[in-house]
Amino acid sequence: MNIVLDALRLLLFAAALGVASIEGFWGPAQGKDAEMSYGEVREFLARHTRVIELSDEAGARVAICPDWQGRVMTSTCRGLEGPSFGFVHRAFIEAGRPNPQFNNYGAEERMWLSPEGGPFSLWFKPGVEQTLANWYTPTALNEGAFDVVAEPGDRTCRLAKRMTLQNASAAEFDFEATREIRLLGDGDWSELFGATAAGWMAGAGVNKVGYETVNAIVNRGDDLDRAKGLVSIWILGMLDASPQTLIIMPYRPGDDSALGPPVKSDYFGEVPPERLRILPEAILLRADGKYRAKIGTSQRRAHNVLGSIDFEGEVLTLVHFTMPDDPARFDYMNNMWQVPQPEPYVGDVANGYNDGPPEPDKPGLGAFYEIESLSPAAALKRGESLTHRHRTLHVQADPPTLGKLAKEILGVDLAEVRTTMFAP
Repeated sequence: MNIVLDALRLLLFAAALGVASIEGFWGPAQGKDAEMSYGEVREFLARHTRVIELSDEAGARVAICPDWQGRVMTSTCRGLEGPSFGFVHRAFIEAGRPNPQFNNYGAEERMWLSPEGGPFSLWFKPGVEQTLANWYTPTALNEGAFDVVAEPGDRTCRLAKRMTLQNASAAEFDFEATREIRLLGDGDWSELFGATAAGWMAGAGVNKVGYETVNAIVNRGDDLDRAKGLVSIWILGMLDASPQTLIIMPYRPGDDSALGPPVKSDYFGEVPPERLRILPEAILLRADGKYRAKIGTSQRRAHNVLGSIDFEGEVLTLVHFTMPDDPARFDYMNNMWQVPQPEPYVGDVANGYNDGPPEPDKPGLGAFYEIESLSPAAALKRGESLTHRHRTLHVQADPPTLGKLAKEILGVDLAEVRTTMFAP
């Protein structure tokens, strides 16, 4: 029996019985108690798919799975025995049953295209209600390998894939997508985060791993038409959640009447105040994998850097991405699940997501959170391209060093952050 048809039939059977399809196909929730070292995770992945690894002499390692849509599955800063930072959904992988809604292998970084919702959605067919039951990842983003187009080196890997998609307005797209994944080194930190932060990262007792993905699409089909819908590059990073982890999203200060609210937080309903706080310099969201919530910063509020702090593991994660000097002058796709949509080209530049049950008594996708960035959309003519760079850095160090880095790069006082979110 065709495995996709088999999955669809099981899905319909589960729905008829009132069983949550999420648990049956996306696997049960997986928590930090099942944590493995990077070496153990790499070995596990290698039993199920091809793994390409980038590494350096300092212990930084990055594991890439080309056959799983070119995903960066995980990384570490301390060699085989070091922590594995990416969320890897072992239950889904071991089950070996593809899911037409979403192949949830996990992945510390994957490439999608936006928008997810609205009149130009790539996730919903024309005319359907935009609900979770009708939400399907485009086949081109959910199945099939990225080809390795150059012999991988110790520090770089180049991948490519041809993909066709249709949006909710029935517009057709034909793209050639490429991903170049590069392990970052000491020479990159000053350029990205400044000389002061780079100096602290070079200190004794600091372990780090960072990589950049250069993501591009070339239009191989008809010229894109703004009236029928554009697309943008959307990069999502799934990381292991824990009770002591927070997403930190800096934003541009200013009056709400001129810039709009600091955060959009109503994607899946309002977020309780104990889970979401707005400081003068940043937005904080609990990243424990137990409550489904998504936040975003708009074109007038966004910075091109955000991150997270795991107080228990003493790990600061930083995400840096390319962004125009004035994003408000560009089109950004609106990912809200909503039709009609008053402003489909006014959307977020960066997002944070915490997984959790989509409904009472139904399991979530896994114990993970996400840090995401998006490119502007562009009306690409045939042969034109769009490129978006996304960099991920994990720093494991003592609390004082992490505190200095968070203040310098994210503008927050970690002691204040911790008190704000975790004070009894």
